[in-house]
Amino acid sequence: MDSKRTGYIFTLLAIAIFAVQDGISKHLGGLYPPVFITMIRFWAFGAFVILMASRSRGGLRAAAATKRPLLQVARGTLLAVQIIVTINSFTLVGLAHSQAIFAATPLIVALLSVPLLGEKVGWRRWSAILLGLCGVIVILEPGADGIDPMLIVPLACAVLFAFYVIATRLVSHDDSASTSFFYTGVAGAVVLSFTAPFYWTSLEPVDWIWMALLCSTGISSHYFLIRAYDLLDAAAVQPLTYLQLVLAALIGTTLFDEQLTLNMLIGSVIVVGAGIFTIWRESVVARRRAGMTDEA
Repeated sequence: MDSKRTGYIFTLLAIAIFAVQDGISKHLGGLYPPVFITMIRFWAFGAFVILMASRSRGGLRAAAATKRPLLQVARGTLLAVQIIVTINSFTLVGLAHSQAIFAATPLIVALLSVPLLGEKVGWRRWSAILLGLCGVIVILEPGADGIDPMLIVPLACAVLFAFYVIATRLVSHDDSASTSFFYTGVAGAVVLSFTAPFYWTSLEPVDWIWMALLCSTGISSHYFLIRAYDLLDAAAVQPLTYLQLVLAALIGTTLFDEQLTLNMLIGSVIVVGAGIFTIWRESVVARRRAGMTDEA
């Protein structure tokens, strides 16, 4: 099997596992504090990251070596907080509705990259961003009384993850991907550990099984996604991640009796289309810049 085909298999496995992980998070989030669930999940993820780092070239010392320690810790903290808010969103808003709004994340990243990264965005990407944001408004479905306040929660998730992506791009100029991965797991686990005395909850025996599944899916999904990025360009991987929206809708409607509205469907199509175009244009611009660098 060639590496490209293997990369696509890893991508699809990661997406499917992420969708299952979201379903388990929604189930547990309705029973226990999201902070507690996220803490246990990050403990398992942090242990996995440390194990991988210890087996890599240079060991833990090489993985922990960073030129941007504060930003790396901030990244791990951002992701931990974002996951807490995400679990709340699944509980309050639902899987399908939350994922429909999460689909706007690439558009928010492109928007924030202008002031925070100094990137130049052409008229094509600006048009896609504006169109995608219109799609978000369609999903939010503002009425005579305005927007449902609960929908601010998934919108906050998308913004938080966009800042995480921006921070990841910033540290990538100085640190390796393995170092960033190390701090994603370890920093998040350490920061969340300070919440243990306040949110520790006794789990029912059957829910320890669900928690073990959540930790397993969290580890395996990230592992497969890393392998996918090793074999494929980001431009090939990222559009496929929108399949998670479809899987979330299936899980939400079949297992949690969620309802899909016409606004959600129309808005999702607009947001996904705009997001895929934005990702494609970013890859085109990146290749063009790389070509100019090579010629120079």
